[in-house]
Amino acid sequence: MRTSTCAAVVLIRPHTGSTGCGVAAGPDFWGLPLIASTGADRLQSWEPNDADNAGSTLMTNCIHDHGRWGKGDQLGAGHFLTPERTLGALRMVKYGTVIDMSHVIEIGAPRMAPNQSPYHIQAGPTSAGSIRRRRKMGAKNDAGSNLERIEMTTHVGTHIDALGHFSKGDTLYGGYSATETVDDFGLNNLGIENMPPIVTRAVLLDVSRLDGGDYLESGRAVTVADLEKALAAAKLTIQAGDVVCINTGWGRFFMKDNDKYLHGEPGIDKEAARWLTGQDCVAIAADNMALEVLPGTNHPEEMMPVHQHCLAEAGVHIIENLVMDDLIQREVREFCFMLSAIKLKGATGCPVRPIAIV
Repeated sequence: MRTSTCAAVVLIRPHTGSTGCGVAAGPDFWGLPLIASTGADRLQSWEPNDADNAGSTLMTNCIHDHGRWGKGDQLGAGHFLTPERTLGALRMVKYGTVIDMSHVIEIGAPRMAPNQSPYHIQAGPTSAGSIRRRRKMGAKNDAGSNLERIEMTTHVGTHIDALGHFSKGDTLYGGYSATETVDDFGLNNLGIENMPPIVTRAVLLDVSRLDGGDYLESGRAVTVADLEKALAAAKLTIQAGDVVCINTGWGRFFMKDNDKYLHGEPGIDKEAARWLTGQDCVAIAADNMALEVLPGTNHPEEMMPVHQHCLAEAGVHIIENLVMDDLIQREVREFCFMLSAIKLKGATGCPVRPIAIV
């Protein structure tokens, strides 16, 4: 089965500029060459009422084949984001503490080259130049303005994948054809602008110490049994509309050791992905670059099967490079989660700043 990957690049152009970066080669388990850029009280459990489940049926652990919401659907698991579930999540807030779950995006942020271009920012016009121009126009108050040009792929830093990011052969989520959907100037369907804002319950599954260390090693598959063990330890269950956040400990290498961060990673395997989507979660998040174990458990015959399943089959969003350290330190394992993506029409993803409110 041929795997297609769509990746968007965003250019914000108040003025012109140039880019450049140093590179170092790496392994090809992404399906492309790698380049490394130079405790609080536990919150109360939320049990949804009958209204929360209105209009929904339980998923089975199978390939969903776009049949659940019909051919042409662009919302996917976003259908589970009901007003009742939003209110249930907001009722979980006890202290009003807001916790940032994102990395700073900066020059040198890890990326998967050549598919992903680097983050680059260049200043101009600057305050000095704008003051000179305004003086020539007769201004006397020296109003200096600063602008910049930013160039980056939408999959650098903490970000969320649009459903159109991956295909199975020519088939995208909702039965769309990749040939017809992927245009020269973005996605005609399944772009990130179709994803609704997320305000829902999240559960944090900390699997980082399962093998006795502070983090799981590269290539370590997180299985269904591992996830069940983490859920049991937290005394939680996954409910419809949840965001499931998986901490492997691998995030410690983000911008600390990018070469290590990009050369393989621990992550969920395909069976674990199917088990999670089968419980009606709206998104799956992790503290690594790609959510899934790399190299995969059936490499090289299968590459990026978790992305194929979650995005192209199940319509479940993927959030990558998530930061969970503060929540783990506070011993928070369920919380109100908020995330909203910029409506970049036709984009296959978007940098985001998710927050937990506890």
